[in-house]
Amino acid sequence: MTSPTDILRNEHRVILRALVLLEVAAARVSAGQPLRDALWDELLDWLRTFADRNHHAKEEQHLFPALGEAGVPAQGGPVSVMLDEHTEGRGLLQAMAAGPVGGRVEAARRYGQLLRDHIDKENGVLLPLAETVLSPQSQLLVARGFEKIEMELGPAAILEHAEAAVDRLTAAFGEP
Repeated sequence: MTSPTDILRNEHRVILRALVLLEVAAARVSAGQPLRDALWDELLDWLRTFADRNHHAKEEQHLFPALGEAGVPAQGGPVSVMLDEHTEGRGLLQAMAAGPVGGRVEAARRYGQLLRDHIDKENGVLLPLAETVLSPQSQLLVARGFEKIEMELGPAAILEHAEAAVDRLTAAFGEP
């Protein structure tokens, strides 16, 4: 079985690839270069579906509660910081989907930086903490919870499917 923390790290890797595309899109729009609305919308949909409804849901519904049961405080510690950043990210996703172009570009830049910093904190602090405090039984329960979310969301929540979607977007953007 792949550990829950390894699952999240692998998802982080793919999310970071999508953030590169978001940065490319924002730079093109900012420079006045045309960008098909469908590409922007498809990228935002991927971020909403994979990064938020799948990845963040795994953390919020299964990892964070397991950490709480293991004695990691929900308030005033790394979990509350992560939850606040998830909320901020959702607001930025909404801002990227509507409003004037300049606001959408600025929201995209802020979102990209927020998620990069967020992933660094999770990979550097939260996931090593989880590996230390979660028992093998707790890790198994968290992994089963992750599987439940993937089953509920369907193929878009499966890492390989999500990575293939990023590959298609990368080709459509014409980026390496």
